[in-house]
Amino acid sequence: MDNNTIKAGTIAWQDERIVYIGSREGAAEIIASKGTYVEEIDAHGGWVLPGFIDVHVHGGYGHDFMDATWEAYDAITQFHGQRGTTTMLATTVTASHDAIGKVIRAVAAYQNGEMPYARLLGVHLEGPFISLRWSGAQDPKHIVAPKMEWLEKWVSDYPGLIRILTLAPEIEGATALITWLKDQKIVSACGHTDATYECINEAADYGLTHAVHTFNAMRGFHHRNPGTVGAVLSHNGISAEIIADGHHVHPVCIRLLTKLKRSDQVILITDAISAAGLSDGSYHIAGLDVNVQNGISRLKEGGNLSGSTLTMIEAFRYMVQEVGLTIAQVSRFASGNPAKLLGLESELGSLAYGKKANVLLLSPDLELQVVWVHGRSINEAI
Repeated sequence: MDNNTIKAGTIAWQDERIVYIGSREGAAEIIASKGTYVEEIDAHGGWVLPGFIDVHVHGGYGHDFMDATWEAYDAITQFHGQRGTTTMLATTVTASHDAIGKVIRAVAAYQNGEMPYARLLGVHLEGPFISLRWSGAQDPKHIVAPKMEWLEKWVSDYPGLIRILTLAPEIEGATALITWLKDQKIVSACGHTDATYECINEAADYGLTHAVHTFNAMRGFHHRNPGTVGAVLSHNGISAEIIADGHHVHPVCIRLLTKLKRSDQVILITDAISAAGLSDGSYHIAGLDVNVQNGISRLKEGGNLSGSTLTMIEAFRYMVQEVGLTIAQVSRFASGNPAKLLGLESELGSLAYGKKANVLLLSPDLELQVVWVHGRSINEAI
């Protein structure tokens, strides 16, 4: 039932895992067998969906993962958790070796705690091995060539923690890095890159499988020079993130992406920064000054878009209401596909027997009602 919509259905879980999903009639016996106390919730014609998985998020509600503190991580996971993200990757920025290492240590420590809100699954290293030309909102003074000794040490000390690494495949040393990442089962992603069409295809031969914030901060498409975008759109082995906030990518381009890529290759992200959830004003990201006006985040110097103030539930609604996709399609982009990218589809990403009870209740008009993470409601003060 992973890819089906069940009308007038029932889902039940015990502790952290789903024990039933199907028709209401078939649920009575198993619900009755679970003991004297059973809490039943009527969805009132709404939608029950798997929790969102955000593989590219920098922060929220005044905090950044680069802060590398327990307080910051509680604030970020609570803010995004209460807006539908039940699992996320702590995404870094292009920074110094010491600053990135501090985040890796902090995430590892946080995972050993209770994690009362959205679960931090690991780290997405966005840089620092990227293109100066397409640095975007990444601080160019910290861009460096691949440093294998950094990665080898981090992976040795914290095995399995680094889940994705974003790099520019055209830079010297990138091919060896991509090959090594594949051996380590770390997703190799292109982003902040000036790579040609040919370069991306060659990188895919070595193990590149993903593209971050597609269309943004990468060489664009031209009918005689397909560029990074053309390679990402046309290669069957590369999945593609998208920021669906109405500012980063035109809805027509999002529709084109969803038509050209396989249904299991589009991944919804926020790329949210610390300003998410707060009012317009002045902020910082990666040591750079940022101005947020009408919810749009731009660098004060140069005016480049600098992340977003988006939440996953807002992105979800935009994909349905503005791009014109079905709820089932967008649920796959926001939950099933990121779980597949991370190799966790047996545990997360859809509503099925035995999977983690990461569950969302939405109203018929897609307003978030309740969020459950591993079977426990975290929806206080949504």
